[in-house]
Amino acid sequence: MTAPTSSTLSIAGTLLLPGTRADAVRLAPGTLRIHDGIITAIDTTLDQHADLGGQHALITPGFVDCHLHLPQFDSIGIDGLELLDWLQRVIFPAEARWSDTSYAGAMSARVARQLLSFGTTSVAAYATVHHDAAVVAMRELDAAGLGGTVGQVLMDRHAPAELLRPAAQLLDEAARLAPIGRITPAITPRFAVSCSDELLVGSGRLAAARPWPVQTHLAETHAELDSIARLFPGVAYTEVYRRASLLTPRTLLAHAIHLSDADRRAISAAGSLVAHCPTANLFLQAGAMDRLAALHERVPLTLGSDVAGGPDRSMVRVARAMLETAKRLGHRPPTAAQAWHMITSANADALAAACNTATGSLGGTLRVGASADVLVLHPDVALDRSTDPLSTLLYAWDDRWLRHTLTRGIVRWSA
Repeated sequence: MTAPTSSTLSIAGTLLLPGTRADAVRLAPGTLRIHDGIITAIDTTLDQHADLGGQHALITPGFVDCHLHLPQFDSIGIDGLELLDWLQRVIFPAEARWSDTSYAGAMSARVARQLLSFGTTSVAAYATVHHDAAVVAMRELDAAGLGGTVGQVLMDRHAPAELLRPAAQLLDEAARLAPIGRITPAITPRFAVSCSDELLVGSGRLAAARPWPVQTHLAETHAELDSIARLFPGVAYTEVYRRASLLTPRTLLAHAIHLSDADRRAISAAGSLVAHCPTANLFLQAGAMDRLAALHERVPLTLGSDVAGGPDRSMVRVARAMLETAKRLGHRPPTAAQAWHMITSANADALAAACNTATGSLGGTLRVGASADVLVLHPDVALDRSTDPLSTLLYAWDDRWLRHTLTRGIVRWSA
């Protein structure tokens, strides 16, 4: 079947729809009607003459990744190093290559294709300290059809000299970013270890002046916590960000593993979000994030791949790792329906709110009025024979099932 490109489109199959519970999804046969990039109707019958899909197709929303690093995609799988050593030996050299804007643009385009090939249609992404490279990365992701946010990394200490900039320069450059299509700039102090007080406070002021997301890292490893204790004596890691006005309802805090209940209450009170990155936490042996403790304190949670700290580009595998982390902690894991909800509408709604844009604008859900960010898949498992089809899909998942990735109703990638 040739993928159509007209403004009106129909897609039929088994649909992954919002569930009867707010935090879950369900499967049901049906047909999506799409016009000018928006889902305009959902029929409860399967149209045998639909443009895409068919009786044996699975139709899901595009996946949303709430934490990744664009310049790190070529660094996946460098194993055996602790976070801070890994940054120095592997990641900072990779990010230094983005001083060449042409290289950064070509890599961003390549990464965008990879993301679409794994079904990811919206992201919260880090670029590097290079302003022009960040702009090019935003442009390339938008050209590929992705949505979300990209941030120029802000850091002025404890990194190689070629990756450091004066705080005033970084803040001026970050302030000059502007949205490109569905890509919103993000205010992105890398983490408190690599940011002076001037840069942290300036980032907080910029966050108050711009309706953009804030993204940073928090409490990923014990060595990182030791560094924070030396740099900010007597001040809790979360408090460092709060004092700099960086805990906001638009803030995405990656990892947040080693926290006290007081830390979680501070994050909850601010309305900030945590990006749980279970595959990365396992790969770098950083620890296991206590999801139940976070939920107990009403900390809003999202999921992220954290490429290249995380070795998996597939958000389905990240969702599965969330369940496996809960099991390792001896906790009752989320259901498969909740896992699917997390990597679709939950992540999309959280990211849209952080980007100050409308719910559904970044896809993540099959409902009328949402952006038509849609995946067409052909699973090779017998869902009709499973007592829990959503769990079967989660654990039997094969990226080769993906046939088409659409954003705004346009086919952006096909197998």
